[in-house]
Amino acid sequence: MDVRFFAAAAAATGVEEQAVDLAALAGTAPFTLGDLSKFLVESFPVSASSSTPPLSELLTRCSFLVNEVSQRNLATALAPDDVVDVLPPFAGG
Repeated sequence: MDVRFFAAAAAATGVEEQAVDLAALAGTAPFTLGDLSKFLVESFPVSASSSTPPLSELLTRCSFLVNEVSQRNLATALAPDDVVDVLPPFAGG
C-alpha cells in the first residue's frame, strides 16, 4: 500500500510518500484506516519540521482519500494495492 502525505502532513513526516507492507502488519486480520493512523503515529513520533506539529496532532484534523475517494470511517478495511492520501486542512480558497 502507498501512503501519500500532503502539505503539513508531508512537513511533519519529512516524506511525501511511504510504502507500507500491509501483509506484514495485518497478518490475517483486516487492517483498517484506524490501524494505519496508529501505525503512522508510531512511525513518525516527532515532527520533521520545527514549525509543524507532530503527525499525531495533525491526524485528528486530517481527511483521508482511499483510492481517490474520501473516507471518514476509520473501520474501513485496506487492501495491499490501495493508495491512501493524508490531507490536512488547507487554508484559503
